[in-house]
Amino acid sequence: MTTADTADATGAEPLLRHNRDFRRFLAGQFVTNAGDSLYTVAVLWLVFELSGSTVLTGIANAILLLPWLLQALAGPIVDRLPLRPVLVGSQVAQGVVVLALPIAAAIDRLSVAVLLAVVPVLTLATLPMEPMAATLVPRIVPGEQLLQANSALATVTLGLDMVFEALGGAFIAVFGVTTLFLFDSLTFAVAGVLFAGIAVPSAAAEATDEEPNRIGRSVLESYVADLRVGVNALRGTVFVELVLLAAVANLAAGVTLAILPAFGDGLGGPAVYGFLLGAPGIGRLVGSLVAPYFEPVAYGRLLLVGNSVAACCWLAAVYAPSPALTVFLFGLAWVPAGISGVLTSTLNQTVFSGDLLGRVSSTKGTASGATLPLGSLVGGVVAEVLGIRTTMGLAAFGFGFTGLYVLVRPQLRDLPAVRDADPAAFDVTASPDRDNQ
Repeated sequence: MTTADTADATGAEPLLRHNRDFRRFLAGQFVTNAGDSLYTVAVLWLVFELSGSTVLTGIANAILLLPWLLQALAGPIVDRLPLRPVLVGSQVAQGVVVLALPIAAAIDRLSVAVLLAVVPVLTLATLPMEPMAATLVPRIVPGEQLLQANSALATVTLGLDMVFEALGGAFIAVFGVTTLFLFDSLTFAVAGVLFAGIAVPSAAAEATDEEPNRIGRSVLESYVADLRVGVNALRGTVFVELVLLAAVANLAAGVTLAILPAFGDGLGGPAVYGFLLGAPGIGRLVGSLVAPYFEPVAYGRLLLVGNSVAACCWLAAVYAPSPALTVFLFGLAWVPAGISGVLTSTLNQTVFSGDLLGRVSSTKGTASGATLPLGSLVGGVVAEVLGIRTTMGLAAFGFGFTGLYVLVRPQLRDLPAVRDADPAAFDVTASPDRDNQ
């Protein structure tokens, strides 16, 4: 029995507030996101400061995002291994590896090459976190509380992104990179302690009838089969097109991240860059806070209007007459993404069975996130040719395309509200595992 089961069922908020395991997971996510945000700000700014090249900054960001291509591999690990050791292990790995950066800075060896070597290790250690949340939350939170739990997670993690990304540039200017990376390593230590205290319910009761047949398979065969399950769960559903739209939006995001240090530097330096990097977090935070109010709104119409408005705000931000207005409009452009992010997490947990969530989440993440590093590579090169501001303006088309696509696709435009969602409405079959037996 989970903590949530023993809570006094007097409403949504009391249940979550008294759920010890969810509180620890929420706090751990809060702290570990602080570490992720700090080294993201520091690495991208340092690469641009040391090289002055948007191409190298794009390459650095592409390497920072490259593990998204491997996210599908994390799904089977999360679904099949004990969750708590994976959670704690990922924090220990990041905390140890990040110490290499202050050591390099202390002996005057911090360079672009060192940054490019350390960052992939750090980001690989974060790989299980996305499917981990999708798998763990339904185990420690009752079904009727999933929307509130996902909203709380998004609010906390995105709120922290906002704070540390917005202040990251100022932190570097005042305290230096050595202090920042030392503080960064401490955040992972704290997160590991918090995750270690979570009592994760066993998934044995949720095992399917075919599980004994998997014991005799080789590790490789079982692994490939698990990946195939995630793909088969999505094949033939409207999620295929939704993943395509997310991939286009992520391409634009990748382009932007590659040139944001240079764009911020032109508007005022590292402080402005930090605020620009934090602006999407502010927007997604606001979106995650108001997301529960959009549960009754038709999901298709929400995508259409939200992405269209986001594209207009993004474009206006690029050509705004002041840095303050640029930051405000750029953050506003990401509010719809915060709303859809929370609703999509709840949608996944509603239409897919619990034993598939890790694999489905990681497969979707890989397919849509694969364009992030590609966008960074393209953005760095295009900015050298067309200029920073023009490239930023073109990136707004990422959100604009998604809005136009939904407009001309009735199947997407008429998707029901998350509150009324059922597998059939999204063409999801009940047992995609059967194709692999």
